Amino acid sequence: MLDSALSGIKVVDLSRILAGPWCTQNLADLGASVTKVEHPDRGDDTRQWGPPYLENERSGERMSAYFSCCNRGKRSVSLDFSTPDGLDAVRELIRGADVLVENYKTGTLARYGLDYESIQALNPRLVYVSITGYGQTGPMADKPGYDYVFQGMGGLMSYTGQPDGQPGAGPLRTGVAVVDLATGMYATSAVLAALFQRHATGVGQYLDIALLDVAVALNANQGANYLISGKNPERSGNAHPNCAPYEVFRCADGHLILAIGNDGQFRRFCALAGKPEWADDPRFSTNALRIVNLPALRAMLAQIFPTRTRQQWSDGFDEAGVPWGPIHTLEEVFAHPQVRHRRMLQVLEHPQLGPIPTVRNPMLSRPSGRQAQTLAPPLLQDSVVRPVA
Repeated sequence: MLDSALSGIKVVDLSRILAGPWCTQNLADLGASVTKVEHPDRGDDTRQWGPPYLENERSGERMSAYFSCCNRGKRSVSLDFSTPDGLDAVRELIRGADVLVENYKTGTLARYGLDYESIQALNPRLVYVSITGYGQTGPMADKPGYDYVFQGMGGLMSYTGQPDGQPGAGPLRTGVAVVDLATGMYATSAVLAALFQRHATGVGQYLDIALLDVAVALNANQGANYLISGKNPERSGNAHPNCAPYEVFRCADGHLILAIGNDGQFRRFCALAGKPEWADDPRFSTNALRIVNLPALRAMLAQIFPTRTRQQWSDGFDEAGVPWGPIHTLEEVFAHPQVRHRRMLQVLEHPQLGPIPTVRNPMLSRPSGRQAQTLAPPLLQDSVVRPVA
């Protein structure tokens, strides 16, 4: 089972906020033993990023929902490595570790002798991961950076949002910190590859993961579109840049997503919509033509969708094999029978805060049978390293 694939692997987590903790939570979900090192007074910044909070009114203990989303499966160790005792404690943790993940500003850990060069001799088998905004080298390496900045700087926001001239036009960020999350996933993949390589070589290595690099990579097909055409992609609202019709449409009683991916699906849609002639229209007969003539096609679709309810359209789509999807609130998401069948809601028991609802790691698909057992996100004082008297 994947939830024990990394059994015996020890991870020291010196990261905070989201990108680093997302990586180390993945490693914990895969069976690694993760020790999260936090400052004794303030801990991870996201502990205070609320409301909402999970709270125990009698004890006064609380945890932000934000912190709980990316720190499942870890043990918290409270220490200050700017003190001699704290530094000795973290070095001892590193001595016995397989992986270290940190996201301090470039050069910060070198002041304490905790950079890769300083501790390589201490533990030559260590896989050391540095996650920063701009990477360890280059003209901006010393600058701090956050997800929102890289959604803009990396190009994602330049083509996300309503087009000019439309209501609400302008650049738009995603609703979650997608660059942080993708950075955590890239870092996870890099760690697993480095551990696999270590099995053959016997030595660890240094991994330099930058949010800016990830933001540029996330442009994916849009990046390829630009590199091939030389044209900057423009904001197109909910429309897909390479497939049509592939966007949100308003029905008589709400919205749905139509996701046509090939000409056969478009032909079936046209028949269902009572417009079979559209499939042979020289403006729309192929996907490439539909992209070129999308404004005209969109206007025609906007006229027919309000003639039926969402249920009428969706029933017809299902019968005809036309891809579509609803736009759910999170309440609807977690109540959906497919989501419930996949057991995406995972409730973990915390000794002080009680049951903590979390989202199961998609890598650990187990719709039936034994569910993966993991630790609830820790309180700051769950495990404390004290100076030796």
